[in-house]
Amino acid sequence: MATRRNILSALITTATLATALAAVTVHAHSEHGKPQYGGVVGEAGVFQVELVSKPDSLTLYVTDHGKAISVKGASANLTLLSGTTKTEAALKPSDDGTKLEAKGQFNVIKGTKVIAMVTLAGKSPASARFEVK
Repeated sequence: MATRRNILSALITTATLATALAAVTVHAHSEHGKPQYGGVVGEAGVFQVELVSKPDSLTLYVTDHGKAISVKGASANLTLLSGTTKTEAALKPSDDGTKLEAKGQFNVIKGTKVIAMVTLAGKSPASARFEVK
């Protein structure tokens, strides 16, 4: 039979584990939705994408709760809508597999709407929509 002492010990252990798990969950979500590379973030199903645009390149970082996801074997297509101008860009994995990139001339300005279709290796395509700020 369980004594009061055993019951109290089990309750304390359970409370300690619950507190530890809550702290891990909060930490895992602390980077969720926040730009880590100076770009804009969008949700793509179970992962996030961050677009960093420069006049001569587009870079898309793929993360899961702030942790980088390998993009080896992945691809992405971006549709950029800026006023009446529509630009399409196909992104390929970088040599180190940490990001998807496209080189060229891109006019991404404040207010540009972005639709990203991202296909990770062996996964179904996921889409994200966001606006450049």
